Amino acid sequence: MRSFAHILVFKMVARGELLCYSPLRYVAQKTSFLCRGRPPAGPVGRGTGATSIGRVDVSEPASISASIAGRYAIAIFELSREAKGIKALEGDVAALREALASSADLRDVAVSPVYTRDEQMNAVAALASKMGLSSAMSNGLQLMAAKRRLFTLPHLLSALSNLIADEKGEVTAEVTSASELSAAQAKKLAETLKKQTGKTVKLDTAVDESLIGGMIVKLGSRMIDTSIRAKLATLKNAMKEVG
Repeated sequence: MRSFAHILVFKMVARGELLCYSPLRYVAQKTSFLCRGRPPAGPVGRGTGATSIGRVDVSEPASISASIAGRYAIAIFELSREAKGIKALEGDVAALREALASSADLRDVAVSPVYTRDEQMNAVAALASKMGLSSAMSNGLQLMAAKRRLFTLPHLLSALSNLIADEKGEVTAEVTSASELSAAQAKKLAETLKKQTGKTVKLDTAVDESLIGGMIVKLGSRMIDTSIRAKLATLKNAMKEVG
């Protein structure tokens, strides 16, 4: 565990990515010249003078959660690449995503402040062993649990997926449709997006029946909304202007 933590800190420092609200806050305090701004006076996410009770504040903005997870993802990814374990890491990400989607207990352990640090660490260790996760992923999750950052797990998996896709020359498109896409529809959409981007496009699909029909495609900073819900909203706004 200590070895992984030291490697993680080294990689953060080397890139100048160690922020003052870093999950490894004790390092930020010792190397404050690397911080962008002043270190927090109290525990992360709490006011000055607050007393830490070892609980995580899950109300932190999503952007901060993504930033925290991103730095763990970079370390896990680079350790996996150095060990020639990108394929194993890709399997880890897929397995953990499926586990998060299917297990309410796992989601609860990851985000609930009711569980102690030790309980989260024990749960992660058992999960890693049962799922046969790679050492880089297993150690990374252990460190996240130890630093009360396990609630950023969904962001971690997304960041790792992007890093793996870049390594393979792929891009991932987030596709939300009113109903599940058939294999033929998914293939046609991927081919269309490949022509537009010049890269192999991997689809990350989800279903949202409130769209009524059509789909929303997010590809990098681009978003294409062909849903009936969006068209109805546009029509409603147009009618307001006429009235």
